[in-house]
Amino acid sequence: MRNLPHLFANNRAWAEAISTEDPEFFSKLSRQQSPQYLWIGCADSRVPANEIVGLLPGELFVHRNVANVVVHTDLNCLSVIQYAVDVLKVTDIMVVGHYGCGGVIAALEQRPLGLIDNWLRHIQDVMRRHETVMGGLASVETRTRLLCELNVIEQVTNVCQTSMVQDAWNRGRPLAVHGWVYGLANGLLHDLEARVGPEDDLATVYRRAVEIAAARAISLP
Repeated sequence: MRNLPHLFANNRAWAEAISTEDPEFFSKLSRQQSPQYLWIGCADSRVPANEIVGLLPGELFVHRNVANVVVHTDLNCLSVIQYAVDVLKVTDIMVVGHYGCGGVIAALEQRPLGLIDNWLRHIQDVMRRHETVMGGLASVETRTRLLCELNVIEQVTNVCQTSMVQDAWNRGRPLAVHGWVYGLANGLLHDLEARVGPEDDLATVYRRAVEIAAARAISLP
């Protein structure tokens, strides 16, 4: 059995570099966790949440799963949202997908992969909901790109409909939910204009974000 010594060596080098830059960093970090943001993203190893937005450990609360899906039967995800909203008092929740997402591609191609097929069915539901615009796109790459965006927009809606977010808004909390997508090819985040706060009408934001994503996809070559 391998002990993976190179990962421990990497860890020591990382800890030493952090301590050299800020000798009090780990002592301060161990005393409290007070992030302003909750990041709900994909488990893809190419999408490191903290690094993408330039935040240090302790500044971003993170939940990741295959294809950044939020469903109301996933107690793991719901527990993260509840803890972030009610205990950590985050001000913003970001649902962040990424172009070239393997889960989205598998859902689009409907390739049998095993147990995960049940999870990807949620993305296939999104695809069927928008089959008119999806079917009108000739390029597989464009359809994949659009489904990555539509999946994020759908999950933003699901986050907004959780009891935790609804209760926070009813209590007057200035909590906002955002839908973003990350480009693996250039490292840049893109705002899908799916931002929802307590003063916004969710259906209107959803419809507008979908229209913008569809128009963008149709305009691509």
